[in-house]
Amino acid sequence: MLRDYVPVLLHIVVAIGFAVSALLVSVLLGKTGRRTRTKDSAYECGMVPEGGAQPRFSVKFYLVAMLFILFDVEIVFMYPWAVVYRESVVQSKAILWSMLSFVSVLMVGYAYALKKGALDWKK
Repeated sequence: MLRDYVPVLLHIVVAIGFAVSALLVSVLLGKTGRRTRTKDSAYECGMVPEGGAQPRFSVKFYLVAMLFILFDVEIVFMYPWAVVYRESVVQSKAILWSMLSFVSVLMVGYAYALKKGALDWKK
């Protein structure tokens, strides 16, 4: 049983050894240059860089993005249910009620997000 894992262990050792040796060779043989303010500044096609590196995004942007992901993931759970719904509903009504409860919980969350103004861009 342990003999089955020897190739995996050997592969890990070789990968770590290669990474460490590549870093050591780079440090030992690499050209060390002097740092100056001009070399460390961002290249802006000959223009003097102004402002910050990236513009600041409002927290509202991230909140809407997280809500989109949350409500988009529900489709992942609803798709398999919809595929087998027709065959399963004849056998049991529990599958219908479980999906209705799932959708109702999501609708409560959506109503809460609307009430809090999470989707209102003007706030």
